[in-house]
Amino acid sequence: MTDGPGRFLQPRILLPFLLVTMIWGSTWIVIRDQIGTVPATWSVTYRFAIAAAAMFAYSAASGASLRIGREGHALALLFGLPQFFLNFNFVYAAEHYVTSGLVSVVFALLLVPNSALARLFLKHPMTPAFLAGSALAIAGIALLFLQELRGSAARPADVLLGIGLTLLGVLSASVSNTMQATQRLRRRPIAPMLAWGMTYGVAANALTAFLLYGPPVAEARLGYWVGLVYLGLFASALAFAVYFRIIRDIGPGRAAYSSVLVPIIAMGLSTAFENYHWSKVAVAGGVLALAGLVIALRSKREPAGA
Repeated sequence: MTDGPGRFLQPRILLPFLLVTMIWGSTWIVIRDQIGTVPATWSVTYRFAIAAAAMFAYSAASGASLRIGREGHALALLFGLPQFFLNFNFVYAAEHYVTSGLVSVVFALLLVPNSALARLFLKHPMTPAFLAGSALAIAGIALLFLQELRGSAARPADVLLGIGLTLLGVLSASVSNTMQATQRLRRRPIAPMLAWGMTYGVAANALTAFLLYGPPVAEARLGYWVGLVYLGLFASALAFAVYFRIIRDIGPGRAAYSSVLVPIIAMGLSTAFENYHWSKVAVAGGVLALAGLVIALRSKREPAGA
């Protein structure tokens, strides 16, 4: 397999990548609308119950066996809990404290732990230029933090809490992302593994929601359920199936290219629907963050398989 930007620009990789980026760029505003009457953990449970059902149906329709063996279930549990339980509960909780646009910008730093874990466990290289770009991106995020602290009506402690929760979500997602590039998962069909991984996430979410909030809570509002179906079918079942394939093809570091474009889409929606105001500090922070990520990604070279 070839390496570098040329491989990334191949239509079989680039087009799915753009699809995932567009879908995930729109999810932040939908997630924001999910927060309200229904506790976040129940909303996450419903979302991945829909997604898991879709993946089981797709697996059966495509002829993929749902019998994944003891090792398969262990792997599904190991990547399912960080991705579909911890990550999303942290993200949903974070949106109680900061705007969806800012959450998406912080999540852009997924590139950093993805590449670091790939270096540590998969022996993927990291270049000096990649490290310099990451430092520039962190400087940009710091300016966005400053803007949020200055302009938010929330207490500074609440803003910092929202950012901290997002970073925990980033780390959780990165663990799962990195696992997708291991040989043990690369040799297994994505659909049934994803179906079972989501199922374990649903079980953990449902148990946690019941212990914290009691029996399931439902909201009658049509917009809530429309958003839930969108998040379950498109932003979860479809997007994760495509994204995990991209990770297997080009590695977790390059797959995190999506983190460069998602904040642009998400913060544009946040500006339109949540009255997010772009001050000079915010603009400078956004430019630095995105420029740093672009520099890091352009310099990153890693083997597709490990």
